[in-house]
Amino acid sequence: MSHKMPHSVIFILLACVCLSGTGCLGLSQGNSLGPLGIPIPVSPYFQKMKEDQYWEAERYDSVPVLPPILPGGPDKAMDEPTDDEIMRAFEKAKPIAGGLPLLHEIQRNNVEIVKEKIADYIDPPRVYPLIGPAQLHHAHYKCTIFYSETKRIGWPIPHTLRDEDAVEVMYIDHNHFHMVGNVDAGTSPNY
Repeated sequence: MSHKMPHSVIFILLACVCLSGTGCLGLSQGNSLGPLGIPIPVSPYFQKMKEDQYWEAERYDSVPVLPPILPGGPDKAMDEPTDDEIMRAFEKAKPIAGGLPLLHEIQRNNVEIVKEKIADYIDPPRVYPLIGPAQLHHAHYKCTIFYSETKRIGWPIPHTLRDEDAVEVMYIDHNHFHMVGNVDAGTSPNY
């Protein structure tokens, strides 16, 4: 029994030397975060969810402030919704339920999107906090999504359901501000 003690001590010392040599656990020289320095794996699901939240906040959740509408210039909204914006709104409105491989799978294929402008108008000028005098420009779109939906159910009896003529209608509003009056009036004069 006495000869097993030196083997275990040698094994523990060898393990400490190996771990301190790698630098993974912060036992090496230099600055260390301690136990916070050990990387923690993050699921791709949560990473994609955060990236999508950032993408939507940057692209679709803000209302831009544009320069004034000039006399004789275009007063109609030029930007129709993108296919990405329409599909993101569609996924929020009608998420795919299930998603268990070999048990319950749903696919949406052959997607076609038809966009129609149903309204385009500008509110009268008024003063908005943090913006100043501005006009709100509204553009309303009716987006019809044609697609084929395939549901594969694997339990208790495997079967496939196909809806070749699935249609959904999404209404998307694009709003933006136009400044009113002399925008450069707030600058200080040069003396």
